Amino acid sequence: MKHILFFVLTVSLLIPACSSSKKAASSIPDQGITGQLSELKGNRQPSPDLPPAKPRGIAGTVLVYEPTNISQVTRVGSSSLYTAISTKQVASVETDSTGLFTVALPVGSYSLFVKLPNGFYSNLFDSNNNIALFTVEEGKLTQANLVVSLRASF
Repeated sequence: MKHILFFVLTVSLLIPACSSSKKAASSIPDQGITGQLSELKGNRQPSPDLPPAKPRGIAGTVLVYEPTNISQVTRVGSSSLYTAISTKQVASVETDSTGLFTVALPVGSYSLFVKLPNGFYSNLFDSNNNIALFTVEEGKLTQANLVVSLRASF
């Protein structure tokens, strides 16, 4: 009888432990966009003596918008910096200290921007001048690595 009670008690303690680990694992979305925000700065000219430095991950805010074309933003000159975006913001996510981020999103296409003190930044374009367009598919995390290169010289 003691063995049966011990078994029942052990099993009853293990079941809640297993279910809490499932809850922790489910906090990571299985559909949306994931990636890293990083920065390039300084002289980026090729050198025969030094390998190119890799971008450094940075903390920041990634903004997710409906698909946005270059005609739907107010651009600072011909740079990749914008002062206004006329499409609807869908989500935003803070990166960790190394620039890693994940945001849950429904299936669809989205433009990504980095929030800066003086505006919005994005330097990716497709052949139709859509800005940083990423597509989320059912049950998948789309990879999006964003690099801010405003303070780099090429």
